[in-house]
Amino acid sequence: MHPDYDHLQQAAKDHLWLHFARHGAYADGDVPVIVRGEGVHLYDATGKRYLDGLAGLFVSQLGHGRTELAEAAAKQAQELAFMPLWSYAHPPAIELAEKVASYAPGDLDRVFFTSGGGEAVETAWKLAKNYFKLTGRPMKHKVVSRSIAYHGTTQGALSITGLPLLKQQFEPLVPSTFRVPNTNAYRADEITAGYLDGASDPEAFGRWAADQIAVAIENEGPDTVAAVFLEPVQNAGGCFPPPPGYFQRVREICDEYDVLLVSDEVICAFGRLGHMFGADRYGYQPDIITCAKGITSGYAPLGAMIASDRLMEPFLEDKAMFAHGYTFGGHPVSTAVGLRNLQLFEEERVLENVRDNEATFRATLERLLDLPIVGDVRGDGYFYGIELVKDKATKESFTAEESERILYGFVSKQLYAEGLYCRADDRGDPVVQLAPPLVCGLEHFEEMEQILRVVLDKASSLL
Repeated sequence: MHPDYDHLQQAAKDHLWLHFARHGAYADGDVPVIVRGEGVHLYDATGKRYLDGLAGLFVSQLGHGRTELAEAAAKQAQELAFMPLWSYAHPPAIELAEKVASYAPGDLDRVFFTSGGGEAVETAWKLAKNYFKLTGRPMKHKVVSRSIAYHGTTQGALSITGLPLLKQQFEPLVPSTFRVPNTNAYRADEITAGYLDGASDPEAFGRWAADQIAVAIENEGPDTVAAVFLEPVQNAGGCFPPPPGYFQRVREICDEYDVLLVSDEVICAFGRLGHMFGADRYGYQPDIITCAKGITSGYAPLGAMIASDRLMEPFLEDKAMFAHGYTFGGHPVSTAVGLRNLQLFEEERVLENVRDNEATFRATLERLLDLPIVGDVRGDGYFYGIELVKDKATKESFTAEESERILYGFVSKQLYAEGLYCRADDRGDPVVQLAPPLVCGLEHFEEMEQILRVVLDKASSLL
């Protein structure tokens, strides 16, 4: 037990405003307080150990307690603790920009650092609008994104987000964003009902879903649409990988209508899918990549927008300026940590570890399909969603009451009680999400499956 446990509990309840939290749930119980991380495990203030099945929040690629990253932060703080990138540069930002550009596909050579993922998305939208104004197409400002997709909580990023329940309490938001269908293959028949025969054919479904982007662009007017924002694997809703050919068709559409393709890789970049970028995994060329999270493995806050040379060109003219920036974007300590993090990726062959083990991870999780409550297991790399259903034969989902009672009232709490930190989510259909540190192996997959089996088997009896 932590020596200050009682004080921490009371202070947390009196002063700390948690993010995305139901504070009323702690009125008669304790706030979970995590005090330490080691390898792929977390420890709470009572001394209990948990397997980190979510890499913090899709962040801790190299696991916890890495002294190499702590030392890189301390060394940089001693040399230069802070300097903004507002018309000035510093070595760690320069070196990390060079390193990131070397990994990025094609001519994505320009790296604009932010503090996190939402800011990277804001930056990408602002750049898209600014670029088209400077190149003589001032009406191109609208954005197309997918239903249920999550792109951030700032006003612009939230506007691009496709989750109505997360948005309505903050409306009115930034106008000019429009939604198209997502690529949830498990529910392709429902998504395409009345529009496509044979949705069970993955390529046909992918072609149809991509073509809806062209329909949206035509409906809004090609001269008004600036960008399409898509995640390689859509997070919200529970890990929707792209059907075969989907992104290739999207690229064709964006080229046809002169629309920028933004690959939002805040989660998918830096090894989550076994490649440095998800665009590499699925073989497409974006105009912009947004990223954050795994760039430092969580040892310091950092995000980035990576843009093509073409998008930089108008800003290289005399007196031209992208009038945008963040005080802590490209912070010296964060970029020093990011550089050391990516060096460790190479030294420890982290990407290769994910690719070598992803089939085993999938097969281990797919064993759960024998449970009556498990309808689908989907994902790629070290990024998976397990969709829970009321009826496997019909794919009937939970009611709102059942989701509240079973997903939040039992599954989420019981997984944590059994020693697995992961995510239960009903933004869309109810799912359990897993995205462990990229250094995990078979023993950790087995532990996840065993805990999930116990909890989900009990949850089945609650239906």
